[in-house]
Amino acid sequence: MLTQGVQLRVGLRQTLTPGLVQMVTVLQMNSLELRDLIAQEVDQNPVLELAADGGEEVTQEEIQALLEAEATREGSPADQSLLNAMDPAGLEIGPETAEPELAETGELAAAAGESEAPGGGEVPMPAAEEIPAAPATSADTFDEIDFGSFFDDYLDPGFKSPASEQVDKPSFETFLASEVTLADHLESQLSVQAMPDAVRDAAYYIIGNLDENGRLEASLEEMAQMSGHTLEELREAVKAIQSLEPAGLAAADLQECLLLQLESRGAKGGVAWQIVDQHLKLLEHKQFKELAKALGRPMEHIKIAVDIIRHLDPWPGLRFSTSGARPVEPDVYISKDGDSYLIELNDDQIPQLRLNSSYKRLVSREEEPRKEVRNFIREKYTSALMLMKNIEQRKQTILKVCQAIVGRQTEFLEQGIDALRPMMIKEVAEEIGVHPSTVSRAVAGKYAHTPQGVFELRYFFSEAVQGVNGSSTPLLKLKRMVKKMIEEEDACHPLTDEQITERLRAGGIDVNRRTVAKYREDMRIPSTHQRRRRD
Repeated sequence: MLTQGVQLRVGLRQTLTPGLVQMVTVLQMNSLELRDLIAQEVDQNPVLELAADGGEEVTQEEIQALLEAEATREGSPADQSLLNAMDPAGLEIGPETAEPELAETGELAAAAGESEAPGGGEVPMPAAEEIPAAPATSADTFDEIDFGSFFDDYLDPGFKSPASEQVDKPSFETFLASEVTLADHLESQLSVQAMPDAVRDAAYYIIGNLDENGRLEASLEEMAQMSGHTLEELREAVKAIQSLEPAGLAAADLQECLLLQLESRGAKGGVAWQIVDQHLKLLEHKQFKELAKALGRPMEHIKIAVDIIRHLDPWPGLRFSTSGARPVEPDVYISKDGDSYLIELNDDQIPQLRLNSSYKRLVSREEEPRKEVRNFIREKYTSALMLMKNIEQRKQTILKVCQAIVGRQTEFLEQGIDALRPMMIKEVAEEIGVHPSTVSRAVAGKYAHTPQGVFELRYFFSEAVQGVNGSSTPLLKLKRMVKKMIEEEDACHPLTDEQITERLRAGGIDVNRRTVAKYREDMRIPSTHQRRRRD
């Protein structure tokens, strides 16, 4: 039986302040994400502006000293009557609020407090002085005539000044090409085909149930139960979709997909068709002699048919599902400078921030008597200082991590991937004096431009495989060695996992057969039996 009660517990719990949360968030951002964050903060924080905007600037030290001085003054008792006298509107000043404390951690001293700035809202400003209305004057009708428009419209009909031409130009987004999905491609073909409305609706329903490969995984009975269409309508809709381009869509399995493509090429009933229709298992295991015997065909015909099947597309819908190559902007540039390497952070495209001095006077009690205004401006200045120092902390952390990487991977930078050394995140964290999670966030999603190409920073961290003589080999290098052995093997007599293990042990790498098999499967390399070519 459940009962309610009150219990008192004593315990320790780690709490992240807003400054630490922002520091962690900024650290794991790449350059593109950081630019978006800066643009968002500049829009929301009136005291934060871009250095390229011009105008008077106030330094972080000046604002820090002003905030600390006003925090000390706000802590003393205030003369309520004096403040009311200073306020012409007689506004009531609310109770004093405590200033945020300075929170320090082992890796970052969060500057100027950790209070979050309220989102949005306008800064309340002092009431403006009333301006006396100007005496009304009689309007002159002659001044109301727009002579520029008069002459353009009536006196010179053959010419229009550029300023008077108001042409509605199409938006730039009109010329941008949008990605064509598989559904869009098929629906555009269905729109020009004549068919009953019920079959057309069933075809649209089937298109919505195709996976990214263009395969129809649900059965017609299931779709008939879910959609309300009859089985006959669904069968006609499937045939209509299978007649569209690319060939092989709306197939139930790989075999039907390949048969549809062969039929679209006019190869129905040929040798390739018979192999896919009746002997797909023999083709999978590359048993070409058995195929020749089963079909009663010479080996030359089998080779031609296999070459035709090899050029078919097992995933015809995948070409519409891929997003293409993702552009990468390096966050760090590592270049050779004499005998050493120069590390530069790619911050040219990151906007430089500064503090707006126009709001500086609103922090002082003498300039602004209303407490809510002072608190609002102090919070905005505190939030701006916090962001600027977290961005600088991010820069220094990434540079320290890259310096440690360059110091440990100098041979890789000079010789290439074959000279990559094993390196753990924990080792780099101990070297620069931070927690391993900080290093993990610093390298997350960031790329470095090196003399050997562009690599993700996480690429340089690899586990080590111990050798018999005490040496260690990076896991990435070991996988490359296994892949290279398989690529250079005799196709008629491929290497077994045991033979690969023996070759690695002969080279001083202590691994077992199961480890080699695991690495081979990770690289999606078929087994020995599947790689063997039978002539």
